[in-house]
Amino acid sequence: LRRAPIDMDKLTRSVVEEQRALFPRHSVEVKTQSLPQAEADPLLLRQVLTNLLSNAFKFTQHRDGAAIRIGASRKGGEVIYSIKDNGAGFDMKYYDKLFVVFQRLHDPEEYPGTGVGLAFSQRIIERHGGRIWAQGKLNKGATFYFSLPAR
Repeated sequence: LRRAPIDMDKLTRSVVEEQRALFPRHSVEVKTQSLPQAEADPLLLRQVLTNLLSNAFKFTQHRDGAAIRIGASRKGGEVIYSIKDNGAGFDMKYYDKLFVVFQRLHDPEEYPGTGVGLAFSQRIIERHGGRIWAQGKLNKGATFYFSLPAR
């Protein structure tokens, strides 16, 4: 890992704009709280944000009034970042498949993808000494969280 200070506001704005370019017909309201700086490998953390925001954009694309909320909080010795959407969501009874390579919870015809993004993100976050988890409800949206040690 090549850790460096990261301006999470700037990085998040950049990744959101990339996703808007990839989903040009998708109207989604994205609101971001002020995010604390992180100390992490910039390229790897960009990949985590890209995976999580790509999923949020993808799974809200069929939703009227699509919305994504990005926030953070400090708890104990960690900073917890969150990405919440009101998209397709998932059934928590399949939670154990979320972070497994090539496991898909949605029809690939409707929501294309390789099924590796969440597993890859988990590996990156764990290598940084953090953790990643999610909560969701089918057709009600999902929230993905990841933590990094506070510096």
